[in-house]
Amino acid sequence: MNKPYFIHETAVADDGATIGAGSKVWHFSHIMSGATLGEGCNLGQNVFVASGVVLGHNVKVQNNVSIYEGVVCEDDVFLGPSMVFTNVINPRSAVNRRGVYLHTRVGKGATIGANATIVCGHDIGAFAFVGAGAVVTRSVPPYALVVGNPARQSGWMSEYGHRLAFDDKGAASCPESGERYVLKDGRVEKIDN
Repeated sequence: MNKPYFIHETAVADDGATIGAGSKVWHFSHIMSGATLGEGCNLGQNVFVASGVVLGHNVKVQNNVSIYEGVVCEDDVFLGPSMVFTNVINPRSAVNRRGVYLHTRVGKGATIGANATIVCGHDIGAFAFVGAGAVVTRSVPPYALVVGNPARQSGWMSEYGHRLAFDDKGAASCPESGERYVLKDGRVEKIDN
């Protein structure tokens, strides 16, 4: 029987996992029962997706990423190589905290760079950009660029992934797409053309 998705022969998708059409799961990856992948997802080598995780459509997960229970990624999210999600704020080997996981939502179009760490219970806003190696210890607003340890906001990003330069009236445009943005009261919004 032909499946509408591809799973490499070394990868494992447990019975009860839902995988959308056009998705690809590469070498040595494992998708647990109860996980949901939308259409057109691409999971690189050595990716783990736990039960209860939800990935929207067109989510790109690079090599060596583990996505633990409590994580939801909306459509078009990019997870860079070896980035890390946590799901327990105070883990101890001798204390069972299974079932008390803190949740993390990654908004539509957000990017999380290589080797970044997302401490559980903090959401990443739509089209936000978490720089490589950043350690996120608080929620990140939509369109925000955060870098460092702990991660601090250092600017704003367009939906095409370019840093926005706002003028004195709070207006900016993406150099690639020409899409226009406004910064008002500490929030960025895209202006419909």
